[in-house]
Amino acid sequence: MNHKNTTNKKPLIGISMRFGISNRHLHLPSDYAEAIDCAGGVPVHLSLLPNKDYLKNILDLLDGILLPGGGDIDPLRYGEEPKPGLGAVSPLRDENDLILLKLAEEMNVPVLGICYGMQLLNVFRGGGIVQDIERERPNSLNHQQGDPRERLSHWITIAENSVLFDSKRKNRVLVNSHHHQAVSQIGENLFVSATATDGIIEAIEDSRPGRFNLGVQWHPEICFQSDEMSKSIFDKFVAAAGKERGKNV
Repeated sequence: MNHKNTTNKKPLIGISMRFGISNRHLHLPSDYAEAIDCAGGVPVHLSLLPNKDYLKNILDLLDGILLPGGGDIDPLRYGEEPKPGLGAVSPLRDENDLILLKLAEEMNVPVLGICYGMQLLNVFRGGGIVQDIERERPNSLNHQQGDPRERLSHWITIAENSVLFDSKRKNRVLVNSHHHQAVSQIGENLFVSATATDGIIEAIEDSRPGRFNLGVQWHPEICFQSDEMSKSIFDKFVAAAGKERGKNV
């Protein structure tokens, strides 16, 4: 029996925590939960426990999954060895979040991936990663803007056939930028829905009708209160999660 959230009017959104490699502490900036709450969802922080039965039981209760930013993906996950410029990796986090993505795929649970979360969605679908933009794409923009983190620092172009696109706005908008890795080869059943002016992939989406899987390379949670597009990302994600609530009961 499916035990999805059918009584609560607000969708329950699971947010995967991040793991301190040196101190083994779970942590996450409060921006993610605040953005979900503002969009009408209920944020639920998920411990890192990469056990499929445990995670399936948790996912049975949830309406959506948010994979936040944080660290680099182990290149062995996408068939490469480490190159110069690779940052710290967390095998525990990768394993946990890949199981979440597999279960979300099987159960058609909407997913929003931010920064690392977008990259992992691409790896889960068989895609590749640029391990360090500065070394592998030397003519690119500076994608590590620094403080203030909420500042919108470079332009992206949004595809008109995408979830991101809004006919009320132009398809060229400003975003913030806090990453040194990027999506390279695109994964299965995904398409590129936004790119930076240097060609770096800034957003990916599911190409199949009726599936909400959105990954963005920037950090909309930082500026959702002041930036219209950032707010709309969370609004659309929580709305998609709400549509799934009560199905297959």
